[in-house]
Amino acid sequence: MDRNRSVVDQNLPSTSTSNDGGVISVDISSNFLVDSVTEVPPDLIMSTEGSGENADDPSRLTLAYERLYEIPRTIVEKFSDHVTHLDISHNKITNLDPLVHFKHLTSLIADDNPITENCVLPPLPRLQLLWVNYCKIASLYPWVEKLKESCPNLQYLCLMGNPAAPSYLNGGNFYDYLQYRLFVISQFPSLSHLDDRKVTEDQKSEAQRLYRRPFFERIVKPNSGGISQLMQTSVSWSSVQNKISSLWGKDKQDNRNLLI
Repeated sequence: MDRNRSVVDQNLPSTSTSNDGGVISVDISSNFLVDSVTEVPPDLIMSTEGSGENADDPSRLTLAYERLYEIPRTIVEKFSDHVTHLDISHNKITNLDPLVHFKHLTSLIADDNPITENCVLPPLPRLQLLWVNYCKIASLYPWVEKLKESCPNLQYLCLMGNPAAPSYLNGGNFYDYLQYRLFVISQFPSLSHLDDRKVTEDQKSEAQRLYRRPFFERIVKPNSGGISQLMQTSVSWSSVQNKISSLWGKDKQDNRNLLI
């Protein structure tokens, strides 16, 4: 794994752009922007096919740092059938709908794009790794619920640097972070890494205890539509967090340090 990435794990798929990484690098001119009516010229794509390194692993594709506003249609048509590892980080992409054509995608790195909680991933049942660090995701609701539906088999998820992921870096405290972490873990049974830490069995157990359905029924007002309405409307994390805190406070004397 690239040592500049946040998650450090030797088993994570590499998306390095170095000559040894076998990553297809599409050379798009710095003065060439792509929008909904513009396609990438074919000669810019052809440069990816002659390299011996690229030929060794055609399943990896990087479009990082290309000032893209969307995933170009020409790229989708040419690579979606065989690419499993895709890096679209450090662009201006807000619409991930074209990813529906990447049927074999197992790893997606979309760091540093203006992706918000309103950006929904299409169904990607094979996706195991998703990095959306330093995007614009401001609320966990209903984004996490929809992400679970689109990507039920996630094992590695990074949300660091988003407003919805409390940390010391964005004004959150340890308790804010712990609540956020346990909630996300509760939604993905297969998750083994969240942000820069492994998911432990203690965390999984506590997440299921804290965020099981009866608990949510207690934090939704009567006659408000129940949990279904909570998940179908945008609710600020802080408003739910306050209710969680009041209900969880009575258990503080038993809490273990779940992050160790």
